[in-house]
Amino acid sequence: MSQGLSNIGRKTFNAYLDNVARLNGVARATEQFAVDPSIQQKLESAIQQSSAFLGSVNSYGVDQQTGERIGLSIGSTIAGRTDTTVADRTPTDPSSLANIQYACVQTNFDTALRYAKLDQWAKFHDFQVRISKGIAEQIGRDRLMIGWNGQSAAATTNRVANPLLQDVNIGWLKKLQTNAPARHMHEGAVANKIRVGAGGDYANLDELVHDMRTSLLQPWYARDNTFCACVSSDLLDEKYFPMIASHGATPTEVLALDMMLSAKKLGGLHPAEIPFFPSRSIFITKLGPQGDSNLSIYWQNGSRRHTFIDNAKRDQYELYQSVSEAYEIEDYGAACAAVNIVFPDGAGGWA
Repeated sequence: MSQGLSNIGRKTFNAYLDNVARLNGVARATEQFAVDPSIQQKLESAIQQSSAFLGSVNSYGVDQQTGERIGLSIGSTIAGRTDTTVADRTPTDPSSLANIQYACVQTNFDTALRYAKLDQWAKFHDFQVRISKGIAEQIGRDRLMIGWNGQSAAATTNRVANPLLQDVNIGWLKKLQTNAPARHMHEGAVANKIRVGAGGDYANLDELVHDMRTSLLQPWYARDNTFCACVSSDLLDEKYFPMIASHGATPTEVLALDMMLSAKKLGGLHPAEIPFFPSRSIFITKLGPQGDSNLSIYWQNGSRRHTFIDNAKRDQYELYQSVSEAYEIEDYGAACAAVNIVFPDGAGGWA
């Protein structure tokens, strides 16, 4: 059943639209406009803060749609000596020899705001913040899905066929597989399976992570304990659930279990349980505050466009917004992954 927007709801939402127009220096928000650079930066900051994990990923505004990655990827030694009586000293560019560029592609984050929902929210004093925060949080969740599951950037996406937004943009795991396949482990002795357990490729997950660190990362990162192992909860459950199930219930035993769980480790690294991370996979890299992470999201300065449309035919306001963005690994030598991890299925096989 249709429901028109109430007078109070319309008055409150119109005030929101007027504020959006004022902040962006345009006459009205109901015509497409480029978001003011300072507002774009605030929007990006709000999106980063919407997720604990996104807060540990670099967020960079770039001027060009394509170009060189921002981070320094070390790919050469620089120590040496030159006899200057016969030749000039020649400095060496230590950045990676692989000329891998970023390419931002337009991503639409179009949102429908139902009249009924706007009427409900109109009674709250934080009406405008409520709308902006809700949209920012969903964009953050979408970026997590894309970053870990993105396989392609289709001209027209299909959310039904790709519920984890696999066709919206190319994510970090796919870029590692494409640009540094030697650091992307997908099988052991058996094709398309990394078997973890008795009689498998690795006795346990700790052994697998230790081997990934020592054989897939650049040597100077192999013992760096500031790195972390990004995982899905199912892998940690494989390691820790048997310990929880077999643990006693005395106060001393409970305390020991709590201490063990609070100090979870995989191969000496702290595990990071991340929403929407692919099942049965591990991704090792360095995370941290802005500028110190090996994972980045680039967004093109001036590319964010907004339009608000009152669609009475559908009883909703529609916010059409787009921004050009890319998901980048700054140093491929500081990242590695293992996928297709399987465990004994109890019937003599692996699953």
